[in-house]
Amino acid sequence: MKISVDYPRCEGHGLCAEQAPAVFSLDDDAELTYRFEGADVPDEYVAVTRAAVNSCPVAALREQP
Repeated sequence: MKISVDYPRCEGHGLCAEQAPAVFSLDDDAELTYRFEGADVPDEYVAVTRAAVNSCPVAALREQP
């Protein structure tokens, strides 16, 4: 599973970081950090990553086909 992040669209709500803290985090400026940029999400994080994608209120996260 790969995720694409639309960084300009992200408003820093942090719901993704709450759902999947091992995958997403916000820095001190509320800028999103995605731990697996350009790589597949490890199997053990797939379920929480999907929950994080679905929780984004501005659709800044998408699962790539």
